[in-house]
Parts: sequence; C-alpha cells; structure tokens
Amino acid sequence: MADLLVEHHGVPVLVCSADGPTVATEQDALDQLIGGAFYRTDIVAVPVERLDAGFFDLRSGLAGAIMQKFVNYRVRLVVVGDLSHHLKTSAALRDLVRESNEGRHIWFLPDLDALAARLAPAGDSASAESFGG
Repeated sequence: MADLLVEHHGVPVLVCSADGPTVATEQDALDQLIGGAFYRTDIVAVPVERLDAGFFDLRSGLAGAIMQKFVNYRVRLVVVGDLSHHLKTSAALRDLVRESNEGRHIWFLPDLDALAARLAPAGDSASAESFGG
C-alpha cells in the first residue's frame, strides 16, 4: 500500500503505509515523513511498524530529534498503532505519550479512527481519546 493523502474534518492528513521503509534516523524522518509538508498536509500519520525500535528507547534521542523536526516544520506527527509492548518497558515513554497527547503537535493514537475522532469539531458527538496502555 502506498502513502495516502486523506482528509478528516477538513484537515489534510498524509497516512503513511505500514510497509514502507523503516525510519531509523533523523534523516530518514526528513526524507520519508517531513515530505508531507510539501503535500500541503497538516498531519503525518505514521504506523508504529515504520518506526525503528530506537524511537521508543528515549535514551537514544531519536524520538526527540524526530519530534523536534516536525515541530520546526509545523507539521503534526501522529504515531498510530499498538504501543503496549513499548509502554510496558518504559515509564519515561508512558510519560511522553501522555504529555504529547495533551498537546497539539505530537499524538500517539491506537488507530486512524481515533485520529478522525480527535480532529472532529468540538460539538461533534465523537470523543477524542488518547492511547492508554
């Protein structure tokens, strides 16, 4: 499956394919993900499977570097999928996920339906839930 440009509640979202190349470095993120800014998208949704395990080991600094690139380019990053394995082994990651989901720039969500709900207008009946694990 190729990356797709979709729209949720008027917000353009680049949905990255789960079977694309692994993002293992900051340069990979620039080459593969930040390009979403050039598609005139506001959000890049990246499946957990695309991110190297080093992303979830906060000591590596990879997550921080990639997240900072997204903030610098004014493109929101949404990590989509099951993080439970990673969350079990890292209190720091659990804190990062919780704090990120409270903000507007970086979110960790279980699926694309949760992203659509999160982007729904305030009066919509769909509620935005963050990923807990």
